[in-house]
Amino acid sequence: MLTALLMGAVSCTEKEPEDKKPVRNPNEKPDASYVFYEANPRVFSTSNQLNAINDRLEDIKDLGVDVIWLMPICEQGQLKAIGSPYCIKNFTKVHPQYGTLDDLKNLVNKAHGMDMKVILDWIANHTSWDNPWLENKGWHSTDASGNVISPPGFNWTDVADLNFGNADMRKAMKDAMAFWVTEAGIDGFRCDYAEGVPQDFWTDALAYLRTLNQDIILLAEGDKSWIYEVGFDIMYAWSFPSALENVFGGKSGVSTIFDSYNNDMKNVPKGKTRMRYIINHDTASEESPISRYGGEKGSMAAFVLTTMLEGCPLIYSSQEVGYSKSLSFFNNNVMKWDSNKAYTDEYIKVMEAFNSTRDVRVGAPQLANTGNVAKLTFTNSIDEALVVMVNTKNEKATVNVPFAIAGMEVTDLMTGQKVVAESAIDLDPYQYLIYRK
Repeated sequence: MLTALLMGAVSCTEKEPEDKKPVRNPNEKPDASYVFYEANPRVFSTSNQLNAINDRLEDIKDLGVDVIWLMPICEQGQLKAIGSPYCIKNFTKVHPQYGTLDDLKNLVNKAHGMDMKVILDWIANHTSWDNPWLENKGWHSTDASGNVISPPGFNWTDVADLNFGNADMRKAMKDAMAFWVTEAGIDGFRCDYAEGVPQDFWTDALAYLRTLNQDIILLAEGDKSWIYEVGFDIMYAWSFPSALENVFGGKSGVSTIFDSYNNDMKNVPKGKTRMRYIINHDTASEESPISRYGGEKGSMAAFVLTTMLEGCPLIYSSQEVGYSKSLSFFNNNVMKWDSNKAYTDEYIKVMEAFNSTRDVRVGAPQLANTGNVAKLTFTNSIDEALVVMVNTKNEKATVNVPFAIAGMEVTDLMTGQKVVAESAIDLDPYQYLIYRK
């Protein structure tokens, strides 16, 4: 198997440049069983948004999704507010625009019946300025004059910084998180700005949550190594989207993507992993994936490469329809979900390829690039192979096929057809191939 891995980027006649050996022992790779779908309620409807998401669960499931991440649904503040859902007035109440607690329960129950889990976006670092917690002396950070302050280092003037030196506030925060697990059946949390909250709070709170649900999903927005140590299982592949954008934008070569990936994965403990994405709510508010990666074809190619690398892939609600404009999550921007069916169907095919090849993607991939083409080769213990080749540029390219499949009959997972993998293949601009032997 080791020999096959080392030769995975070799054509029948020559050695590919810049081979990248796996940075982790394949036996230490966690089962990246989660496909995340970040559901921004404001793209589903202008009111009763939890019910609108509920109505689309079958379509979300068709994308191969395991976990629905609901962006913040708690009641939002009004004082000094700018419309951000990350400005929380009440940590145990659903914002009226989204619906009711019963609506959330219905969504969770339906998702569970479809073998999907639901996690909430959690904001532990700060509150709105009209949150009742401000009535409790010492629960928020203050300046030298005793005035409550916004989180230092940011221009987040719409929120008030919490004081984690206060034991009562800590308990209230932990209890609020537990509320959603016990009362609504929530399966976990994506924790916003996790690095802004003290490590010992997370150690205590996450251990407590695991007593309520031992399989709870804990995803952290952050990139520091201690995030794993305090109990989170998944954190962002923080630098990866920038590296990907630079490659697709012509600013750097394919090896930049592989360097970012290797750097992400080299210190990931056994049983932990990273979440990888081409777009999320923050970056979509600046620019759509369509414009970021060179059009619909480029965006899809970027998604294929990102998804097939080790880690948990993320789909942000809207990218599956090829939405071409920036998308502020402060405002309602209701999607026309059937507006680009061919594009959505391609997403479904990619995710079918992803989910149908879990048995081959059991170790870190062999990575190689030739010019503008990125190649991933996976092999398993019974000599099956998965090869992914992605042209990252808007121009044709010829690529040498990895030794693991060169000259052999393979299945093209995007078409379902049997083909012979010639030793060299011409790829159209932004074309990608997913072959299984």
